[in-house]
Amino acid sequence: RQGLTRRPSGWTVAAELLVEHFEDLMRDMFGCDPRPYTSLIVTLALFIGVANLLGLAPGLHSPTADFSTTAALAVIVFCAVPYYGIRALGVRRYLGHYLEPSPLLLPFEIITEFSRTLALAVRLFGNVMSEELIIAVLLSLAGLLVPIPIMMLAVLTSLVQAYIFAVLTVVYLSAAVRTQKH
Repeated sequence: RQGLTRRPSGWTVAAELLVEHFEDLMRDMFGCDPRPYTSLIVTLALFIGVANLLGLAPGLHSPTADFSTTAALAVIVFCAVPYYGIRALGVRRYLGHYLEPSPLLLPFEIITEFSRTLALAVRLFGNVMSEELIIAVLLSLAGLLVPIPIMMLAVLTSLVQAYIFAVLTVVYLSAAVRTQKH
């Protein structure tokens, strides 16, 4: 049966929409081709989304409700920012942005890099852990049916947390890549 094309599955369409959405977002923010960054951003979004949703399954614990997981994800972003910044601008131009507008601000720039990494990890950890804790408390106090609407809301917030982490990564990468270009 040559010439027949298969319709893409729902998962394929959803994946393509996710990739296109992040590429459009990055194209707007970076002002350049987003493809070098797409795999990192989409992988982070998918991993965090699935990890967050795992905590909603009975008997499972969300990996992102553990601080070591969120810290590892934040460290990946922390390492990716200078990697892509140096790749786009070169070592001298990338590191030069830490000295602008004054070299006296260098300590504050370094503190900013570490604090935003910590904030990225703590924000994701705190939101996911508190969500799981609230559902567990409601289950123990109210029985099986009352937490179901909360769990439905948790599906939405789990995906929103993954999206926010990915968008913040795009913002950080954009700042590194565009530092001296514009």
